[in-house]
Amino acid sequence: MSTNYSVVVESFAERHFIKKFKKKYKKAWDVTQDSLINEFQRMEALSETDVDVISERDEIRIIKTDFRVAGMNKSKKGSGNRCIIAVHRDIKMVRILLVYHKNDLFGNGNETAKWKKVVRENYGDYEEMV
Repeated sequence: MSTNYSVVVESFAERHFIKKFKKKYKKAWDVTQDSLINEFQRMEALSETDVDVISERDEIRIIKTDFRVAGMNKSKKGSGNRCIIAVHRDIKMVRILLVYHKNDLFGNGNETAKWKKVVRENYGDYEEMV
């Protein structure tokens, strides 16, 4: 039996990215967010093929995962929607740092470099991990 993780949606993620999803998808976003939270509560049940472990230090992992909005006919990967989370295995907590569509990150260039820069600038706790 796996232990449930607590899930915290960071205010930065809420203010800067999630509000766009709420406005665009309305009730479908509520279903999607509930689904993401339920999925992250059972982190130990997620297979390694469902997530990309970006870095790991002590009991903390930075993970990128794809998701699709409820009711949309696209695969998780094909949707372009991403979620960056910090998993604290020692205290069984998941912090949702970023929820974005790949086109939400401004400017040209590498998507990974852009989201890592956003994390470094807004989450000092994880600055050294990304």
